[in-house]
Amino acid sequence: MKDFLSSSTGIVTAGGIIGAVAAYLVYLGNPPNMGVCVACFTRDTAGAIGLHRAGAVQYIRPELIGFVFGSLVSALAFREFRPRGGSVPLIRFVLGFFAMVGALVFLGCPWRALARLAGGDLNAVVGIAGLAAGIAVGVWFLKTGYSLGRSAPSRTAVGLVMPAFMLFLFLLVALEVKFTSDGPVFFSSAGPGSMHAPLFLSLGAGLLVGVLAQRTRFCTMGALRDVILIKDFHLLSGVIAFVVAAFAVNFLIGKVNVGFAQQPIAHSNHLWNFLGMGLSGLCFALAGGCPGRQFFMSGEGDADATVFIFGMLMGAAFAHNLDFAAAPDKFDRAAQLLVTGGPSAWGQSAVLIGLVITLAIGFSMRERIR
Repeated sequence: MKDFLSSSTGIVTAGGIIGAVAAYLVYLGNPPNMGVCVACFTRDTAGAIGLHRAGAVQYIRPELIGFVFGSLVSALAFREFRPRGGSVPLIRFVLGFFAMVGALVFLGCPWRALARLAGGDLNAVVGIAGLAAGIAVGVWFLKTGYSLGRSAPSRTAVGLVMPAFMLFLFLLVALEVKFTSDGPVFFSSAGPGSMHAPLFLSLGAGLLVGVLAQRTRFCTMGALRDVILIKDFHLLSGVIAFVVAAFAVNFLIGKVNVGFAQQPIAHSNHLWNFLGMGLSGLCFALAGGCPGRQFFMSGEGDADATVFIFGMLMGAAFAHNLDFAAAPDKFDRAAQLLVTGGPSAWGQSAVLIGLVITLAIGFSMRERIR
């Protein structure tokens, strides 16, 4: 099994399974074109524990819990659980923060961009182009000496912080805990947060994805980085398999709608789709992994990945509390007119400031190449 999943056939098989699972979760109740969206699910989780009060996006997503525990089980089984950390955690927190800001301006992470594409949403093409541009800039930094340094081995307790946090979240959602009558844990009664597959099916799907992704190193950012940096298409083949399998499942369940207009939980403001994902792509490249990969690494004991995830949680809180997140397109039935969504002026400013800060990180964290 170990040799198979590390092979070319293995990454294609894993990518196809992950894509099929993502699309089927929509059939089971997850939001449209959002069977698995790591950024959106992190945002929902942040809202559920009260970090933001946007009532439409509050639910502790079991898939993320499954990601971490699936990766943990796989890492323990194959002796790859290696507690480590200490590689400029504050920088990683900032990168996680702005990665989330960019994703919520696009309305999805790279995984959702693939899922949206597989559902026929052509706005995803613009987002993926922005993602590739951001990663290309990150690759340029890597070529010119950018480095966050090496993580140092640490104690087992450090590597178990994220699994412990995920266990806590699982208890909250499974028991539907309410700490106060009008406080968290919050559960959306309408909107994307109210749409979810059954708890244990979501958890099981996350566990399966966590195992497969940990073994194959499945990573959307890594796929594009490897193509640009070393012309290696191994990871990209898994990403392509994800899209093909997700499209096949979407076609079978009648969830394909090709076009730019009236796509579910999406907007057709192309400039900010591009720039939002451009910011996220740059952050992922500088941090060394897409949001899914960060969750899988945290299950392997990587405390730096955990810090990045906590940055994403805080980014989600700021994005919804301070109106950074984009609004989807809306159809005005009275006027029979499509109203294009996108980010507010605050959201646009946040993306531009994020680009300045992440570029500054890229330049300032370069080592001299001799």
